[in-house]
Amino acid sequence: MGRGKIEIKRIENVNNRVVTFSKRRNGLVKKAKEISVLCDAKVALIVFASNGKMTDYCCPSMDLGAMLDQYQKLSGKKLWDAKHENLNNEIDRIKKENDSLQLELRHLKGEDIQSLNLKNLMAVEHGVEHGLDKVRDHQMEFLMTKRRNEKMMVEENRQLSFQLQQQEMAIASNARGMMMRDHDAQFGYIVQPIQPNLQEKIMSLVID
Repeated sequence: MGRGKIEIKRIENVNNRVVTFSKRRNGLVKKAKEISVLCDAKVALIVFASNGKMTDYCCPSMDLGAMLDQYQKLSGKKLWDAKHENLNNEIDRIKKENDSLQLELRHLKGEDIQSLNLKNLMAVEHGVEHGLDKVRDHQMEFLMTKRRNEKMMVEENRQLSFQLQQQEMAIASNARGMMMRDHDAQFGYIVQPIQPNLQEKIMSLVID
């Protein structure tokens, strides 16, 4: 007995709807992979769930961007608005400008100049000379700054040496003063015990 025909309509039960979506989504991805391998077909699949979650698949032989571009060309439908078209044009312009700058840089380095005519070679020469002038100016500015810094360092060292010399002189002066005070104190202590009764002897001699 075969399976009964299922009426295709929205599944009202949320749980059943989620389960059915998961099964059929996986089936779609599986079929897309199979037809890509078996038939060498270019397949892209994008599925959005009701909650906004995305599932996508693209065959390994072609990326999704290239496939969408091909679809736009063959179907005649515009997938990108004018804003995106302008953005793509700007990207192409920047790429071309970058390639031109890379070529100009190689020319300034003396590379790939065999195909240049006399006018272009003179322009390259002018660019090299202009660059050398800027390098020399920057080098001169660097040297002048270095000399100014060296002079400032010499002056700072001189001031520090002078301050250190003043401090050393002050310390030496304080040390001499302390030594003299210690000497005076020691001399007074030694003289007094030698003749403790000197005043009494003098008085006795005067009386006699």
